[in-house]
Amino acid sequence: MFGRKRNGKKNGKATATSEHLIELRDVIKTYRSPAGDFTALKEIDLQVDGGEFVAVIGKSGSGKSTLINMITGIDRPSQGEVVIGNTSVHRLNEDKLAQWRGRNVGVIFQFFQLLPTLTAIENVMLPMDFCNMYNRRQRKERAMQLLEQMELAEHAYKLPSSLSGGQQQRVAIARALANDPPILVADEPTGNLDSKTAESVFRLFEALVDEGKTILMVTHDQDLAERVARMVIIADGEIVEAHRVGSAASREG
Repeated sequence: MFGRKRNGKKNGKATATSEHLIELRDVIKTYRSPAGDFTALKEIDLQVDGGEFVAVIGKSGSGKSTLINMITGIDRPSQGEVVIGNTSVHRLNEDKLAQWRGRNVGVIFQFFQLLPTLTAIENVMLPMDFCNMYNRRQRKERAMQLLEQMELAEHAYKLPSSLSGGQQQRVAIARALANDPPILVADEPTGNLDSKTAESVFRLFEALVDEGKTILMVTHDQDLAERVARMVIIADGEIVEAHRVGSAASREG
């Protein structure tokens, strides 16, 4: 079994109650509009184990972002089930979903999505404030520790506009880690970075997986995708291929 097997639930965090941490079962997503219905996902079945590093690749409009939105709870399936740990995410109301997401999923965006009027450390503290995690002193200490991990401690009190793209992405990763979620979802996290900075971000992801995080990374970068544990290829709303790659494949071979 590739990945880590976890049981039960700890501090409101999702942990696998069975073989898989993330499971999508027969997920269909249809968008309705005056121009007609459009089915973005078609009977998707997907399982991800705790501690896996999975790349989701596909062309624009293939459904990969919609797939990720199912896992983060940003969107809901028209049909099917999304089960993460022991939580049926598709059944949660909006308030419970927001709290669940804040504790269980860290989301990293291509364009960083940092609040421009807040400093780096304030951006990292936001998820802790929202989910009422830790006390005020602990929030500041944890935010600084995460920025130190990202090698950004000296930039803690700078606004995003004074940071480079790579530095902003590292602040965004620190923010995603603020509540110590078991799952990180990264949507084209290196798409707006130069190759050297993209490589450093990818190595950071690898280190986080080594520490036990589960990462799903949407990417157009075939070279990066081939270095993760497993690649999921999606086209026209369907998973057309899913296989182990990189070091995992060589070990099994």
